[in-house]
Amino acid sequence: MSTQTTHIPQRPGSADLLYSEVETDLRASVRDLLTDRCDPESVLGRIETGQPCDLSLWRTLAADLGVAGLQVPEALGGHGASVRESAVVLEELGRSVAPVPFLSSAVLATSALLAADTSRPEVAQPLGRLAGGEQVGVLAVAFSTWPGAAFPDGVRAEGDGALTGKVGTVADAAAADLLLVPAMGKDGPGLYAVTSAAAGVTVTARVSLDPTRQVADVVLDGARATPLVTGDQAAAVLATALRTGAGLLASEQLGIAQWCLDETVSYVKQRFQFGRPVGSFQALKHRLADLYLELVSARAAARYAADVLASDSPDVAVAVAVAQSYCADLAVHAAEECVQLHGGIGMTWEHPAHLYLKRAKADQLALGTAGRHRTTLAGLVDLPA
Repeated sequence: MSTQTTHIPQRPGSADLLYSEVETDLRASVRDLLTDRCDPESVLGRIETGQPCDLSLWRTLAADLGVAGLQVPEALGGHGASVRESAVVLEELGRSVAPVPFLSSAVLATSALLAADTSRPEVAQPLGRLAGGEQVGVLAVAFSTWPGAAFPDGVRAEGDGALTGKVGTVADAAAADLLLVPAMGKDGPGLYAVTSAAAGVTVTARVSLDPTRQVADVVLDGARATPLVTGDQAAAVLATALRTGAGLLASEQLGIAQWCLDETVSYVKQRFQFGRPVGSFQALKHRLADLYLELVSARAAARYAADVLASDSPDVAVAVAVAQSYCADLAVHAAEECVQLHGGIGMTWEHPAHLYLKRAKADQLALGTAGRHRTTLAGLVDLPA
């Protein structure tokens, strides 16, 4: 009896949810580095020192592997890839809860600069430095800000180019060299570049739910800034960066969930009770099978969001809302199952399960809650409230 493989052609313009050979190789390189440099004991050790952000690891990722410039064209100092490759990196960073500013610098800040006029030196130069890993940049908005939120008005731009105001809970601000600050001026909204070392800039770390990704308050008191874009275009740039960040955050959440499932399955195979592995009990099998099915759906949603972001599809807003609506809650569910099914050891500081639960809960609030994205999705597809 012979079998025949049927090739189903992809519809022109349809999304590609599969990983390419290049993406698979990139995943392997990032995973190898994180396995060597970002094991759970190292992450826990950095948290205990009070300096969780691993800038040494970030420089290796950014400079040696080139992940900081994946989305940046080669002419501007990057590698000319796309957000699909960034999504693969975020999956691996999620699997390791790596304390590096990839989402803040290589995604949010870089996306904001790419959405501005890159022919201008004041935009192209910092973009090149971020792409090369020479600087860490952050988009100075509260980490909970969602795509479609009103333009922030906590900072005022004076006529002489100075910024005054405060932005709370900015992710990775304590590790940043460059702040991209949305501010309101006499001409309306604007996006400004400020170095963190400039006079009048104060960055104060806050206690974060997720100890592997610190948040901080940024206070500006007459800080000199370089205008990057003003008016309606500034609002559009900010919306683009937030939408890209929210869409790619789903890939990080996918990585969190994947680690939690893999680790839990491995544990219940080894943990014996009543003379048999606890994983052989039907109730636990059902819970893990349900989680696996949710993970498969989450992978499709995250990959679809990354693909349409890369192709600038008209379906971007819907894809991002779907991905965040689903993946944010899945990551929390997977982390909760991981803690519970590990029993007593899952509740200890020494076991890394709590790091994944904290990252998942913090990500659930970041760049818009799942409920916020579901509300957005309802409006996009004309569902009643």
